[in-house]
Amino acid sequence: MIKVIFVCMGNICRSPTAHGAFAKLVKEQEMDHLIQISSAGTHDYHVGEPPDKRAQAVALRRGVNLSSLRARHVTRKDLDTFDYVLAMDNHNLTHLKAMGGPGYEQKLRLFLDFAPHLHVREVPDPYYGGEKGFEQVLDMIEVASEGLLSEIRKTQM
Repeated sequence: MIKVIFVCMGNICRSPTAHGAFAKLVKEQEMDHLIQISSAGTHDYHVGEPPDKRAQAVALRRGVNLSSLRARHVTRKDLDTFDYVLAMDNHNLTHLKAMGGPGYEQKLRLFLDFAPHLHVREVPDPYYGGEKGFEQVLDMIEVASEGLLSEIRKTQM
């Protein structure tokens, strides 16, 4: 079983969107029995809360239901458990690297590293903007999800 966790700051916008979009793709490819997916935040601001209503609305229009997800705080155990620990931006990646220390470099990456043709390395935080920002984030996430699944197929299967 390949284990993937998506990480942003509060786990209510970007990482649950990535969690849901990647889970949908994995299920469509009939690989859900091979890949375990989760999401978490580097900060505990929203623990126990559902994803942002705007993130849920945008995702649902594309067939991704985020309503069952709840924010949680990333732990050191997550770094040990998951094969891919994917940060949405450099701030979150720096936090994860500090949490993990030496030896975790291979599994700690930026999620958009799987979409180099976007020419952007960070998924922007849409929290303080409008719905258009959530659409843009989901566009990026869908592209990176395809790249991630392709890499998993090449290197892990």
